[in-house]
Amino acid sequence: MDWATGRAKWWMLAGLLLAVTCWAQAPAPPKPSFAEPGISFDGSQIAFVSSGRIWIAPARGGPAHLVVNDSATEDRPLFSPDGKQLAFGSTRTGHGDIYAITLATGALRRLTWDDGADQLDAWSRDGRWLYFHTTSHDISGMNDVYRVSVDGGTPMPVAADRYESEFFAAPSPDGKSVAISARGIAASQWWRKGRSHLDEAEIDLVNPGEPPKYEPVMPMGAKQLWPMWSADGKKLYFVSDRTGPQNIWENTLGGAARQITQFTSGRVLWPTISGDGRTIVFERHFEIWRLDTRSGKAAPVAIQLAGAVAGPPLEHLSLTKDFRDMALSPDGMKVAWVARGQIFAASSKDGGEAARVTTSRGENGEIAWAPDSRRIAYSSDRDGAAHLFLYDFVARQETELTNAAKPDSQPRFSPDGKELAFIRDGKELRVLNLATHQERVVAAALLERPPLGSPRAFAWSPDGQWLAYLASGDRGFRNAYVVPATGGESRPVSFLPNAFSGSLEWSPDGTFLMFTTTQRTEPGEVARVDLIPRAPEFREQQFRDLFKEKPPTARGAAQAEPQKAAA
Repeated sequence: MDWATGRAKWWMLAGLLLAVTCWAQAPAPPKPSFAEPGISFDGSQIAFVSSGRIWIAPARGGPAHLVVNDSATEDRPLFSPDGKQLAFGSTRTGHGDIYAITLATGALRRLTWDDGADQLDAWSRDGRWLYFHTTSHDISGMNDVYRVSVDGGTPMPVAADRYESEFFAAPSPDGKSVAISARGIAASQWWRKGRSHLDEAEIDLVNPGEPPKYEPVMPMGAKQLWPMWSADGKKLYFVSDRTGPQNIWENTLGGAARQITQFTSGRVLWPTISGDGRTIVFERHFEIWRLDTRSGKAAPVAIQLAGAVAGPPLEHLSLTKDFRDMALSPDGMKVAWVARGQIFAASSKDGGEAARVTTSRGENGEIAWAPDSRRIAYSSDRDGAAHLFLYDFVARQETELTNAAKPDSQPRFSPDGKELAFIRDGKELRVLNLATHQERVVAAALLERPPLGSPRAFAWSPDGQWLAYLASGDRGFRNAYVVPATGGESRPVSFLPNAFSGSLEWSPDGTFLMFTTTQRTEPGEVARVDLIPRAPEFREQQFRDLFKEKPPTARGAAQAEPQKAAA
């Protein structure tokens, strides 16, 4: 073999090795997540949620087929006892209502019409009623338990204590009582790893009557959620973290509770039980798990999605409600808003047909207009973590502004429109120069992030030289701070104790800040911080001492002691 032939064969082998190496190191496709499983009464099938859609798979694993496919978010699918219907929650009409679909025909009907979110809990054993909890009729976001006929009609209260949260209802097999979780905020904080006293819950039996009678089953001291009945109605199964990690427990009524699963980590979520009480399915590590209640053995169910959603279907809709994140342009001529997760814009005077700004499959929002009224900035989670985008109405062009691994939120244009301030990961206040695309960290602090944060947690000074923001201090109390827009040392300008502040605004003349503030047991108030002193003895030297630099202009100065506005 001559040298040329040998070299050619070597390069062929090297190319083959390189190809094999590249193939071996190619990233695996993302694994789908499965959530909120509902097992059929006969234990043969599992309905679950993946990517906001509802699927059904064999209970022992295998291919899953798509049942409910809508651009809205669906949740908590539960089979009727006869297996012919599937009830579920959906955001297609707003905050969340309950629907039922006939599996043989696909016929869909809406069963609740509340202004607040309705969360489906269970079917009655005879298939006539659906139990759910809702915040629509109580105070301070607390839940009450209702039931509604599967044929529709007015929901009727089951457990509606005015000053106690009641949720996760499970009617007994004989229909004579209802097991519920009660107290605390676990209905909205079930996702939390670990617990505080705020999300501890008890389990009670509610016996109908006027008034209904409550019988305690499991006392406070832990998260105790999602009660489920045995077939004979003599036992309750539930999720508890009484010994640390979340596990499935059982309680023989009138006896002691016993832990069934022995997980030492992870979370056990959204369990349901078969009609014979022998099988419980639940969500754990973004998978569906199956538990044999007699042996205590639990294992994940192998499920493959058969026929994934190819893309959003083409729809022509006339939308007249369920809008949010509205933003009016500075010139008052245009208005932008979010509908079904997408951004639209129209004339603020005439309305009419709206122009669609975004077409991504992610959630878009937090709209901010540029001072020239020709551009908007907004956030979008189309890539996973939320990033910031810019849309130019003149050029009809979208530009991605940030692409960090951490989420970005709350874009705000500077008064001259040349820069954009935003919050990264709830920990940094940053400014992006739109011409150079260079970012700078202006302040590092304990800020907030969506969806829990305020939509106006910081503000530019009218001259664009300063930024004011709300942040938590060493003791967790939120107060106002001021920092130069170029970066530097932040200075506190309010000193309210026990405060949990919300939205902040800078006055148009730059002389004061106003923000909302509340305390744990007190109603919300409005606070004012005068940045230009009203007392004549407040000397210019005090500004120098406060900022340790050249005195700021009248629009950038900050007063050392805030003054709280009278209610």
